[in-house]
Amino acid sequence: MTGGRDRRIAPKTTELIAACWTSAGDVRPDAPHPVSPIPIADRITAVSDAGFAGMGIVAADLAVIRDDIGLPALRSMLDDSPLRYVEIELLERWWIPRGENGSTHDTRDLLLEAAEILRPTHIKIGSENAPPQDLEPLVDALRVLTREAAERGTRIAIEPMPFSIISTIPDGADLARATGDPACGVIVDAWHVFRAGTTFDELRSSLTGDVVFGVELDDADEDVVGSLFDDTIDNRRLCGEGVFDLNGLISVLREVGYDGTWGVEILSDDFRRMPLDLALTRAHESAVALVHPLP
Repeated sequence: MTGGRDRRIAPKTTELIAACWTSAGDVRPDAPHPVSPIPIADRITAVSDAGFAGMGIVAADLAVIRDDIGLPALRSMLDDSPLRYVEIELLERWWIPRGENGSTHDTRDLLLEAAEILRPTHIKIGSENAPPQDLEPLVDALRVLTREAAERGTRIAIEPMPFSIISTIPDGADLARATGDPACGVIVDAWHVFRAGTTFDELRSSLTGDVVFGVELDDADEDVVGSLFDDTIDNRRLCGEGVFDLNGLISVLREVGYDGTWGVEILSDDFRRMPLDLALTRAHESAVALVHPLP
């Protein structure tokens, strides 16, 4: 890797990561083609200028970048920037065999190709927006996916979501451990923790530092507006502007041994319309005091 930096290993740190939608600008995750209207070079500059140590990039953007400037050029941009970490996402329905209806192997192939070049800390995966179900049949497919990621020098991070079949952090952690592969873990997103009703005691009993690959901080109002999916992409608040006990969540995660980076993932209509530099500065300032508490 150029620049002598290994993006695969997240060290002990309290540095902040701008999750992919935090720097994407005016684009919705549910758009037919959810590609950021902001050139990737401008995003990298804005993310680093706001004080973040890394950023996330979604598959739709990676596809455009690959076909335009190429993924090696993106790697060079990241190496030439102050950013130390990159995360890539999102793969869903990863258990469906190649060629079968609903297969997501085009996205899978893209993310694995990008992993070889970008050396991300992890590839983030989801599941499917549907009621919770028995997850045991997914273990073998997840084990294969994790092995494919490890062969490319990275890890698989499951993001449980309360409107999906992997609906809670404890379920995601159990599924990751069932693979028997330490390269499989979970992402703990504050929104998904609190909207799922997961308690701190449940987190303490289900999590250990080695299974938590990343954390995403955000906030929300007391009441859900619309469906859970609508609420998560339209109504998130900056950290400290809602009702989530973020200090308590961070304390629990540190208690169970998490010592990695802290992501900030803000999605809302208002946030998307902000100028990028202002949006990123506000996102960083809202979270930095939480992970860097005053003495």
